[in-house]
Amino acid sequence: MNLYMTTGTYGYMKKLRDKYPNENMVVMQGENTTLVLHETEGKTVFQTPRRYEVVDGTGEFKEKGFFVMNNIPVTEEGRPIFEHRFKNRAGAIENEPGYIAFRVLRPRDSDTYVVLTEWESPNFFEKWKESQAFSQAHSKPAEGAAEKRPNIFSGSSYVTTYTAKPEDE
Repeated sequence: MNLYMTTGTYGYMKKLRDKYPNENMVVMQGENTTLVLHETEGKTVFQTPRRYEVVDGTGEFKEKGFFVMNNIPVTEEGRPIFEHRFKNRAGAIENEPGYIAFRVLRPRDSDTYVVLTEWESPNFFEKWKESQAFSQAHSKPAEGAAEKRPNIFSGSSYVTTYTAKPEDE
């Protein structure tokens, strides 16, 4: 599965999505821009997208909630380790209240992976971050084990958030 992203104005992005009703596209509003996701087995309709392969994922995007993208730069050598960690995760997020969908996205044109989640609202995401499941999923290795674990990150991670914009706006 592939996932493509592109940005622009809300009106243009909505028209683009509406032009392809049979494609799985999600329009979302960020702080300064509108983003459209296109998830497909084939090629995208976007001219110059950011391109990703879906490494892992559950749920279906509903374009009704709150989207969180954890952007994580990973070294070339670290890619197999990073992907292994996600493929062997506990899967606890799926049981959290307000959870809608989850994707781990391998970049095709950069070093920055994206861990994308959709929640019913920001409150559900905040509750997830305070949960025991979140703590376990993001725990550090035991003292002494860190020396054996290579640094797989090529930079600092950062989070971007978006909301699905109601159709009547």
